[in-house]
Amino acid sequence: MLLLALDTATPAVTVALHDGTDVIASTSQVDARRHGELLLPAVDRVLARAGLKLESVTGVVVGTGPGPYTGLRVGLMTADTFGLALGVPVHGVCTLDGLAYAADIEKGPFVVATDARRKEVYWATYADSRTRLTDPAVDRPADIAERVAGLPAVGAGALLYPDTFPSAHEPEHVSAAALASLAAERLAAGGELPAPRPLYLRRPDAQVPKNYKVVTPK
Repeated sequence: MLLLALDTATPAVTVALHDGTDVIASTSQVDARRHGELLLPAVDRVLARAGLKLESVTGVVVGTGPGPYTGLRVGLMTADTFGLALGVPVHGVCTLDGLAYAADIEKGPFVVATDARRKEVYWATYADSRTRLTDPAVDRPADIAERVAGLPAVGAGALLYPDTFPSAHEPEHVSAAALASLAAERLAAGGELPAPRPLYLRRPDAQVPKNYKVVTPK
């Protein structure tokens, strides 16, 4: 097994290689505006560090969000392209699940929350690092304060809103190393991973203008 994992659902552009036993190379760079520019060089970098060629990859793992439309689709489209070019399966893993897996919380329940912008968070609750209790959702922190009161919290969204998440701590962003490790663990146990379908949870920011004036030549 050689899994290539990547995620662009948060400001972090993160890539890792997992050989079925351990992470053998990884890289992460935080830049919310340069996902498309940074992702492929990051893939080249981890392959070079591992001394391997892209053709050695037997599967691709990609974070499916939730996340902003523009960033999230960079990772998903890249993963699909690799899968088609190499003829290997592409597995989806919820980005929040990767954060939960990496969290240093031995016993739940706890919350994972990432920044959804517009003064909102993407969030879900977990029984432990491998078991999600609720579907991913997007809400204003004040609207979920009672539901998450008293729970430890992880992620950039939690760190941004200490009034709602007073016990928030790192990791701030997801790492592809955690995604790869979680995926490898599930595959080794005979489990199935979902298809790489994006969890947008809301419409993209870019919209076709309403009532625009059509100008045609005379």
